[in-house]
Amino acid sequence: MTSLTGRTALVTGGSRGIGRAAVRRLVSSGARVVFTYHVAAADAESLAAETGAEPVRCDQADLDTLPGIFAPVRDGLDILVNNAAVSQSRPITELTPADFDRMMTINTKFPLFAMQAAIPLLRSPGRIVNISTLNTVIPAAGTALYSASKAALEQFTAVAARELGPRGITVNTVSPGATDTDMLRAANPPEALPQTAAVTALGRLGTPDDVAAVVAFLTTPDAGWLTGQNLRATGGLLI
Repeated sequence: MTSLTGRTALVTGGSRGIGRAAVRRLVSSGARVVFTYHVAAADAESLAAETGAEPVRCDQADLDTLPGIFAPVRDGLDILVNNAAVSQSRPITELTPADFDRMMTINTKFPLFAMQAAIPLLRSPGRIVNISTLNTVIPAAGTALYSASKAALEQFTAVAARELGPRGITVNTVSPGATDTDMLRAANPPEALPQTAAVTALGRLGTPDDVAAVVAFLTTPDAGWLTGQNLRATGGLLI
């Protein structure tokens, strides 16, 4: 495991799921980690006690909370992981303007301006990793807003890689497949999960640790020649 000793990371949505696994992985590699949470205060507190990572409350629906998440890393930042997001399963015929505004703010607008806020703090060679979804290439009924919000984030990644490359900062996307999280189970009927595992090359759902390992790799010096890429961590759900 490549050491991240002396490096500082900020992970959004770090209290549960993939974000929680990413916090653990980065801490175990030696990084100092600050992570955000919204309502899962007990989960955030338990993770902080377990790992020594520093929790900061944040509501990504409200851009006024953005400056606060960078306050603990004003002395310098090496890694930003934009992980926090919401999902929704609703047909286009039932979508409302409020649905659009909420999804695009939390999943797209906030991560964009988090990258903007991180840029002056990032030391070279810095790392930005944005978490997307396999739904941008395998869209499912009911995921119009979710898929669109993440597709936009993928484009922000590509452009940022061009803009930040001269500073030695890499910007990449990780697109998980079916990963066994609360979000996945809330968005799908129970029978869909074994069906998805059956058509995945590795024969199972992913775990948060599976995805966190890919995220962590992209933060290391070994990944220094990868930028503007979208790593689809799907276990072979998409080949």
